[in-house]
Amino acid sequence: MTDRRRITGFSNPTVKALRALRDKKHRKREGRFLAEGLRLLTDARESGRVPEMLVLSTARDPHPLLAALEADVAAAGGEIVETPPDILSKITGKDNPQAVAGVFAEFDTALSALDRSRAPIWLVAQALRDPGNLGTMLRTGDAMGAGGLILIDDCADPFSVEAVRASMGAVFTQTIAQAKWDEFLPWLRAGDGQLIAASLRDAQPYRDAPYAAPCLVMVGNESRGLPEEYELACDLRVTMPMRGRADSLNAAVAAAVLGYEILAHLDK
Repeated sequence: MTDRRRITGFSNPTVKALRALRDKKHRKREGRFLAEGLRLLTDARESGRVPEMLVLSTARDPHPLLAALEADVAAAGGEIVETPPDILSKITGKDNPQAVAGVFAEFDTALSALDRSRAPIWLVAQALRDPGNLGTMLRTGDAMGAGGLILIDDCADPFSVEAVRASMGAVFTQTIAQAKWDEFLPWLRAGDGQLIAASLRDAQPYRDAPYAAPCLVMVGNESRGLPEEYELACDLRVTMPMRGRADSLNAAVAAAVLGYEILAHLDK
């Protein structure tokens, strides 16, 4: 049986350290983040990422996937901790926590580490502030086979509990890069890549546009959209019809609609 450490007190230093991972500054300082749930942690394990620490509820039910996860953590030299559900709730910030959580080392998000030739389509988000939208974009990218998500300027933290949860495991399957605009544009122009944005400025219908891989689909801030300078720097600006009263789509939804249209074009 794998050795486990038992924690029963709210004041335990490990509990305090794990709770602190819900704070962005602490996450950045420690270079670690928290993920919760057997499905999400299984996605991580199947993607080759094993938590440094596994936190188990004492009220958990046996499950073969959980046993496999424990075995891999132990084999990698990680730590396994058991704690009551109320303490796990304090750690994750959820009233009804799942039976398992994991602590992972943050990934390398340097733009220079990204291989744009690895996929025909990539998603780009500029100043995306909602962690739920960010997680949904990761999940959308996974669904469409995108290479990953490039975060431009001041975006929500992709390693926040909310973004990780919303990604439904895609935080482990998608490459994530972070950069400022003045870093991203020179990197983009140093190689192949068509930058595309949904826009009303000199735009053409999104179903008739001349897409060419690798396509980088860029969406902007939820309330302000993309700055004019950013739109004008795009190789292609396309428009999607709004047939009702709405004048725009949610950022993640717009990326999904446009991304799948691009894939249909590239597959012809």
